This record gives sequence, structure tokens and C-alpha cells, in this order.
Amino acid sequence: MEYLVVDGLVKNFATQKAVDNVSFLVKQGSIFGMLGPNGAGKTTLIRMITGIFYPDHGTVKLDGQPFNMQRDVHLIGYMPEERGLYKKMKIGEQALYLAQLKGMRKADAMAAIKDWFVRFEMESWWNKKVEDLSKGMSQKLQFVTTVLHKPKLIILDEPFSGLDPVNANLIKDEIYKLAREGATILFSTHRMEQVEEICDSIVLINKGQKILDGSVQQVKQDFKEHLFALQIAEPLSVPSNSLFDIIRQNGNEYVLRQHANASNNDVLNYFISNGAQVQSFHEILPSLNEIFIRLVEGTPMARQFNDRLN
Repeated sequence: MEYLVVDGLVKNFATQKAVDNVSFLVKQGSIFGMLGPNGAGKTTLIRMITGIFYPDHGTVKLDGQPFNMQRDVHLIGYMPEERGLYKKMKIGEQALYLAQLKGMRKADAMAAIKDWFVRFEMESWWNKKVEDLSKGMSQKLQFVTTVLHKPKLIILDEPFSGLDPVNANLIKDEIYKLAREGATILFSTHRMEQVEEICDSIVLINKGQKILDGSVQQVKQDFKEHLFALQIAEPLSVPSNSLFDIIRQNGNEYVLRQHANASNNDVLNYFISNGAQVQSFHEILPSLNEIFIRLVEGTPMARQFNDRLN
């Protein structure tokens, strides 16, 4: 079931079309990645989804209903890339204030804040001011204030910026937990390896346009080049054959391109029948970063994939 439906969004600023007819669906309880380089239009899309900007054309639906900012704002938790914290305000007071803005009662907000502060080892921060925090510490606080009121849709714009590996993993674990509990996560970044690690599905944006969308695994399958990594116990002289081509060899490790008429078993049997002891064999799928580069550079494979989409 789709929780968020973005349909034909368009946004113009003066002579620039920041978002050009972008549509995608986000399933309830999923972790969805919005990918693209800086300036691609991701933040403008988010601001239309949250009601900060009105689209010139197109619609946004939450849980099957047209989005209404006054009615639905409490359903959304938005962590912007540009930090929205009051620098002179004490951290505990700020978390309480923001929770109450989202409709939480004071007692419920206090209980939730204490729970999150313990979980993130922030108990001693209560009377600190935001201006006294490091970038990573303020990032943790911003995440907490985003999810305190248990929103149904959580939008995270570059949530790992400034975090060390330990705290990045801490927030990743919480993102997984929130999704398991039914929250829908929209994760925006230009760091494609992060999305590849944690997201179920993606939309790829470049110059305000959608290039592709789909599940991470399906996108990678669509762009595979039939490359396989093979490791055998001892190097083997391999003549030309009808099953595969050797792309490169490093001792007893090979990268092969399998021919269309060959199966994995055919390739394995070829090596075994020639006396090789196979230690490992697996397909090499392209990274999202490699796929993006192919698409924006207009390779034949990119054009073929776009033809299938259209």
C-alpha cells in the first residue's frame, strides 16, 4: 500500500524549472531513497511534499488523501539539511517546545524526550545551548526532535552529515526500527552508497527530472552487464570459448562476462571439467553510483533503459 504519492510535480523559479513533472510512489513502512547530485531538485521536491512550497502543477497524497498542510502537518517529521534549531535555546527546552508544536501534551513530550535522550546518551545535554554543540551532536538532536511525535512520514535530508561512524550507525538502527514500526521513511542524499545500504526503493533525480525509480535490487538487475567474479585454487590457462570472455585476470581471480547463451552452471562446469577447484563465484552488479553516471552520460544502455520506462 502506498503511503506517499507524488504525481506530476512541477516547480518554476523565474526562468529555472527546479522540478519538472516528477512522479513516484512510496510504500508504507518502507525506506525510500531520493537520490541525485547537489542542485538536482531534491530539496524543492521535499518542500512541496511538506507544504513549504506550493507546486505549480501536480499533487501530493498522504495515505490516499490529498495533502492538506493544516490538517496533515502533524503526520510529518522533517529533518532539513539546513539545521533548524535555535542556537541560544537550551536543548531540553527546545526539544519540549518543538514536540508541543507538533501537538504533543507536555507530559507525553517530556517522557518521550527523556527516553530518546537516554537512548542517544544525551542526558547531560539538557541545559546546554545548541551553539555549544558540535555538528554531530546537533545532528543527533535534530533527529530526535524530528521523530519525537511519532510521525507517519519521516523525511530525512542528508541525516548522516557530520556524524562519526558510531553515531551514524546509531541513527541507521533507529531508522530501521521506525520503519519496522510502520513509519514511512523518505531519505534524501547525494551519497548513493548510503542509500544502497539502507533503502528498499529509490527515485533518481537529475536537473529537476526523474531519471528512474524502482526497488534497489531491480534497478541493479536492470543495469547488470553479466559480469561474474570467479576465484579458483590455482591459476588456469583459459582459451577463447563460446561461454564467456575474460575481462581481466589477477592470478587465480577472474572477472568474466558471461555470454547470453550460457548459464552459471555452464561456466562452473567448464572450469571444473578443466581441473579447477572453484573457491567462489558470484555476479557483479553495478553500484547506484555507476548506474547514475551511465544515465547522465547518455550511454546506449541508459537510452535503452529510458525507452523501456517510456
